Amino acid sequence: MGRLSTFGQHLYTGRVSFDFVGRRMVWYLVSAVLVLGSAAGLGVHGLERGIDFKGGVEFTAQVATADSSSVDDLREAAVDTGLDAASAPVVNTSGDSTIRLQTGALSQDETAQVVEALQSAGASEVSQNLVGPSWGAEVAKKAATGLIVFLVIVVLFIWAYFREWRMSVAAMVALAHDIVITVGIYAWSGFEVTPATVTGFLTILGYSLYDTVVVFDKVRENTRGILSSTTRIYSEQANLAVNQTLVRSINTSITALLPVGALLVVGVGVLGSGPLKDLALALFVGMAVGTYSSIFIATPIAAQLKERDPAVRAHTQKVLERRAKGLATAGAAASTTPARPVTSSGAAGRRQPQRSSRQQRRGR
Repeated sequence: MGRLSTFGQHLYTGRVSFDFVGRRMVWYLVSAVLVLGSAAGLGVHGLERGIDFKGGVEFTAQVATADSSSVDDLREAAVDTGLDAASAPVVNTSGDSTIRLQTGALSQDETAQVVEALQSAGASEVSQNLVGPSWGAEVAKKAATGLIVFLVIVVLFIWAYFREWRMSVAAMVALAHDIVITVGIYAWSGFEVTPATVTGFLTILGYSLYDTVVVFDKVRENTRGILSSTTRIYSEQANLAVNQTLVRSINTSITALLPVGALLVVGVGVLGSGPLKDLALALFVGMAVGTYSSIFIATPIAAQLKERDPAVRAHTQKVLERRAKGLATAGAAASTTPARPVTSSGAAGRRQPQRSSRQQRRGR
């Protein structure tokens, strides 16, 4: 703990510093790869919409043991009915003795036919739940409306709080970055998109924004009156702010990811399906990506946009010229200063008086 606190203190004072802002092109390249990979997942697999969005019938079957063998038996039983809506059912385990099977829209007679087939395949009790697609469409519409309202409020809040439109743009880019990567990973995983997933997506927006605002607040504190400084430029002070909040961001992220990771393990490994799994995956990926974007994306973009301001650009040029002049002066002084000769005083050649030992003195 002592070493960690010392390391954090060195980051805060600037004795130890990681160049996040200066190496922004590296982080941009990493993010571009992640975004392209996420877009590829959406193009190749797409999002698997849950029954709440596309409508259909969900069958809940009680079995002796909910394992891969029971899942295969119930899937084959549904396919063998010959119904088009049951030709590609989505089957998941839910606990130790429950299997959920989802099909497309079915009539009452077709639903009874599927129930009979599942019971013949080993299900002791089968219940069904009819879900219409209109409810899912209403959920998606309200989620989109909430997202738009949220983004508008975020832009106004950041602009009003920091009085800086460049930080609003950087925060929006970081939010879009987080959403695209999270949705892409969701597509690659093959998890279904449910209302719990939408809730998770909206939640990670707030988490990503919170972490970004904390870093931006430190940037504003460090760059206050920067134009009157003759020692540091804007990018250096912004980079110092990221280093000063680095330990805090990491500790906060780990603290938040541990319980969410536990929920994800329970949802996938124990329950097998359900809203807990969908919510946990969206939260886990979104929080991790949100921490990354607040450090490696948001602040470098804000600093890059700020550097285009004429006043900041002139100040940067002035500071850099002053540094170059100082280095040149120091180098010239070092080269023109004659080396001082080392002379001997002659004391080394003279014999030094020796003092008798204490024992000899006592013998006298």
